[in-house]
Amino acid sequence: MRGMLVRWVILTGSVLVASYLIDGIHVRGFGSAVGAAAVLGLLNVFFKPLLLIFTLPINILTLGLFTFVINAFLLMMASGVISGLVIDGFWPAVLGSLVISLINWLLASFITPSGRVGRVDYVEMRRGPGNRWH
Repeated sequence: MRGMLVRWVILTGSVLVASYLIDGIHVRGFGSAVGAAAVLGLLNVFFKPLLLIFTLPINILTLGLFTFVINAFLLMMASGVISGLVIDGFWPAVLGSLVISLINWLLASFITPSGRVGRVDYVEMRRGPGNRWH
């Protein structure tokens, strides 16, 4: 639960950063950013896997870059639900999805599943019977 809340805060911050950096994205306030992060999180959980499956041939041909178009589409969907989030067009949505994705990827790489800051990329090895590593 804690990890999910930390990721929600990260997504909220990335939406605010994207609105600050990109002229075509406008967020009315912190509450709108929190709502946008919640809606984006739900859209990413329920719709993004389906969209990735349906657009798999295009995604393969573009070497995965079409994923940013899918993220832009989801960002525009979130702006339709949240009145405090306004996206002026397709290209600001693509740039916003790029900024949001990069910030989320960077910051979430430091968060463990329990929601703590630390390294996640380790393997725990133990000595087992016969002095062998497992």
